[in-house]
Amino acid sequence: MQNSRGVHTARVALLYQAIEPPSINGVRKPMKPGGYQDGCADIAFNLSKQPGIDIITPIDSPNPREHVGWSFPDSEDGILAALQKGATHLFANTVVFASHPLQTSSRVGEYQDKVKVVGHPPCMVELHDDKHYVNDMLRKSGKFTLPRGWLLEDDASDLDARLTSLDLHFPTVGKPVRGRGSHGVRVCHDMSDLQSHIHSLFKESPAIILEDYLAGEEATVTVMPPSESHPTHRALPIVTRFNHANGVAPYNGIVAVTANSRAVTAAEYAKDPTYAAIAKQCEQVAALMGLTAIMRIDVRRFEDEPRSEFALFDVNMKPNMTGPGRPGREDQASLSAIAAAELGWDYQRLLTEMLGGAQSLRKLREMRPDHA
Repeated sequence: MQNSRGVHTARVALLYQAIEPPSINGVRKPMKPGGYQDGCADIAFNLSKQPGIDIITPIDSPNPREHVGWSFPDSEDGILAALQKGATHLFANTVVFASHPLQTSSRVGEYQDKVKVVGHPPCMVELHDDKHYVNDMLRKSGKFTLPRGWLLEDDASDLDARLTSLDLHFPTVGKPVRGRGSHGVRVCHDMSDLQSHIHSLFKESPAIILEDYLAGEEATVTVMPPSESHPTHRALPIVTRFNHANGVAPYNGIVAVTANSRAVTAAEYAKDPTYAAIAKQCEQVAALMGLTAIMRIDVRRFEDEPRSEFALFDVNMKPNMTGPGRPGREDQASLSAIAAAELGWDYQRLLTEMLGGAQSLRKLREMRPDHA
């Protein structure tokens, strides 16, 4: 059975981040405060308004003004609680990895042919959350446009000598190998500034990334996975970013993206072919990575001038998915929701489209990167 928008009747449970990601090669991805419960509440509330979709919650009648009570923790017990309440779909609004219960729990595995998941394969996420690995993979393919970049490891050798050998051009960007949003990302304007930032990053991670700073327009491209209604990866309209803080788009928890972002219009696309060109590259990245859920790729022009070529600089496996609907959440549209609105989709339509791309838990458990 399908509703008017082509989504099968579903009993949906949201999963929020309750498990801290493991340290991988000495690097741990930082958790988001609250574990994405705010986005889970937005998703659950809006999907509950759709015909044919029932929302399974840990408590009866959660308060729309509060983010608690709308989602289950992504622990083994939390996932099992959702499944035992009759969930047919798990909306994994969390960060997964190879040792996550969705992948490894035998008790959860008993449901792998009975439940579908909105999310990425855990084993693939663990690999693709490594920004250096992804950048290196994309460079080796020869199909994509990226800035120059280097991996810098804290191996106690002479930092000055290593930096001198890299032929750096300032400004230079320093960022974590496994980051979240703009956490730890900084534009450094000289060697002293860069060294100070490197030392601060090394306190959190034994490996970091340095990249040439891209001086032009920043934008972000949301890519949808294949679904019953669309068999290939597809980019939603591009969203352009502005009002940066020290050259970096501020974290949405500090500045709502509605205050510094807007969709690129069809007329702008028609005048500037670089938009369509970078959107096509983003679709190809998603296909190469075999992604099964929504993702977002940040891009930026090399120069601060119209029609300068765009380059990919950050592949985001877990984009923010907040959106309006609950009381007091009117300005909480995510970048992906802004993109969808330009296509004519409201937030509820975007969520139902995501639900339509859900895959069986068995399939996600069995998937491995072809390029690993």
